[in-house]
Amino acid sequence: MIIILMGVSGCGKTTVGRLLAERLGWEFLDGDDYHPPDNVTKMSRGIPLTDADRAGWLDRLAGLITESLQQGRSVVLACSALKQSYRDRLTVSPRQVRFVYLKGSRELIGSRLLERAGHFMPPGLLESQFKDLEEPGNALVVDIRLSPEENVELIISYFRIHV
Repeated sequence: MIIILMGVSGCGKTTVGRLLAERLGWEFLDGDDYHPPDNVTKMSRGIPLTDADRAGWLDRLAGLITESLQQGRSVVLACSALKQSYRDRLTVSPRQVRFVYLKGSRELIGSRLLERAGHFMPPGLLESQFKDLEEPGNALVVDIRLSPEENVELIISYFRIHV
C-alpha cells in the first residue's frame, strides 16, 4: 500500500509522514527531495511552479510508487498533490494508492511557515498553493489542528492497518 499525504506547504506532510512510516515500519519518501534543481531555484526565489514545472517531478514520483509496489514495499509519501490531475497521475494502482489530505486554515499554515527554517519554500508562495489546491473528494481528510500523533492514529484506524 502507498499512502500519500497531500496538502499545501506547511500543513505537516513531512512531520506526520515520518511519524506514520515509523509507526508502521514502512519507508518514508518526501516528494520535496525529488524536485529538480530548477524547481527548487524557482520556489526559493518566490516563483510559483506551473503544471509544466511539476510534470517531470510527478512522473518521477509515479515511477517511485510503481517501483515500490512492484517490489512489494509499503510507502508513506509526502507530496503536495494539489490538483486532481496530479493525484490521478500518482494513482498508478487505484487499489493500492490512498490519499490523506492534511487540511488547515491559511492562518494556521501561514503561522507555521513563518516558524519553519531551512526549507526552500518561502511563506510568500502559500497563497499560490491555496489557489492551485483542488480539495480531493476521494481522500481521508484530517484536521491539522490535531497533533501529528493524533493524525497518525486516525490514519491507521481509517485504513485498518494492523501495526
